[in-house]
Amino acid sequence: QVQLVESGGGLVQAGGSLRLSCAVSGLPFSMLNMNWYRQAPGKEREFVAVIRRSSGITYYADSVEGRFTISRDNAKNSVYLQMNSLTPEDTAIYYCRGDVVYFSDSVGPKYWGQGTQVTVSS
Repeated sequence: QVQLVESGGGLVQAGGSLRLSCAVSGLPFSMLNMNWYRQAPGKEREFVAVIRRSSGITYYADSVEGRFTISRDNAKNSVYLQMNSLTPEDTAIYYCRGDVVYFSDSVGPKYWGQGTQVTVSS
């Protein structure tokens, strides 16, 4: 059974930090590109960050570049999002997503977690 379980969300003041975790089970973690997305009330879900399965190359949305860091621990089948210098605009439900990537670089199924709430107060 495939499961992606986020944790680490909560309430934090502007300028503070949070570290989100996403634990993956039921999938070969090393085959997954791991992503973080977020969705604020009344807005579309937006991309935040990705870390690739083999190269470890990361990419960030402009809105979080320089403040957020994505990382992974293959031994623990987990991906993390370190969030610093948080602002109220970062308030959203944060979701992790695993994308199966085959050796041919073709993309297989995508799996979503259920999300964790991050609220940044002023």
